[in-house]
Amino acid sequence: PGLSYTWLFNNNTLDLQEDSRRFVSQATGNLYLAKVEPWDVGNYTCAVSSAEAQRRAWGTPTALTLRSDGVMGEYEPKIEVRFPETTYAAKGSSVRLECFALGK
Repeated sequence: PGLSYTWLFNNNTLDLQEDSRRFVSQATGNLYLAKVEPWDVGNYTCAVSSAEAQRRAWGTPTALTLRSDGVMGEYEPKIEVRFPETTYAAKGSSVRLECFALGK
């Protein structure tokens, strides 16, 4: 709670407001890219900030490269669902559930 996640691409903050291919989960901090394009190649760095602690930390840059052989290998389609058995919410409040499918 109280953490905010931002991603940088080649040391520039990713602007995801108008981007339907990229999404940052504010629950896990994970960055998801759909339909990777050649211009997505570069270094990605996660930044985590806490308004309460007035602190920000950066992770190590991770390079994204394109495979030239077109083989997905271990990245064959899979679906992962990690919801708790029960989710509680107060009447009139908002609930956010996330679900993702990965693969090609």
